[in-house]
This record gives sequence, structure tokens and C-alpha cells, in this order.
Amino acid sequence: MKTLYATEATVTGGRTGSASLKDSDLTINMVAPGSGKDGNNPEQLFAMGYAACFDGALGVVKQMEKAKFDSTTKIAVELQSGGEHDYNIGAKIHVIAENTDLSADEFQAIVEKAHEVCPYSKATRGNVDVEVTSEVK
Repeated sequence: MKTLYATEATVTGGRTGSASLKDSDLTINMVAPGSGKDGNNPEQLFAMGYAACFDGALGVVKQMEKAKFDSTTKIAVELQSGGEHDYNIGAKIHVIAENTDLSADEFQAIVEKAHEVCPYSKATRGNVDVEVTSEVK
């Protein structure tokens, strides 16, 4: 495959350190989930990245299907524990369509196709429990 973009992140201090990008001036203060401290955790960053990627994939499928709709993509990410040092990630994708003549079933089919196209969905397939739902308003 041809590389379209590459970046590099550096983290020091793990979940309670700092994260920065080689090709950006963005630096993030990393905090543990639920700590109440100012900063972000990996699950938040994953949810934002996945939502942006999924909504982009939805745009590609929308063009392929010649469909018309406005969309909002929400992704809830869960850090799960199965016991001592047994952690997993779960994700629930929910896409809302507006300004469309598509039925709920037709829109869900488009969302499912986006799930097949999205690079994050491909990367997590078989490793992360992902639930994909949609609604038409």
C-alpha cells in the first residue's frame, strides 16, 4: 500500500505523563480516567480519532451510494477490566442522519458499509467489541 500520511507520537509517563506529536505543536497532559485532573486519557483520544475517521469513511460511502444526508457520528469508548491486568476496549458507534429521504434500514446499510471502509474499524476488527447503530431524524 502507498502511505498517504504518517505521524509519530511520543509519550513520557504513560497515563499520567505527557504526549506530543512530531509534526505538530500539540502537547497533551495525560491523566488517568476518572482522576478529575485537567488533561486527557487515551480512551478519549481514541474516541475522537475513531469518530473523525468513521465520519470520513461515511462520507466516502455516501458518495459511492449517491446518498444525501447530513450526519453526526458519536463513538463511546469503554475501558474494560476482566480482572487483574486484563484490560480491553469496547466501542459503540452511533450515527445520526438528518435531511435525508433514506429509511432507517437504508441508512443503517450505509453505516455498515462505512464500518467496512473505515481504517479504524479495520484496525480494531477482531480485537475490539464494536457495536454500530444509527437513526434517521
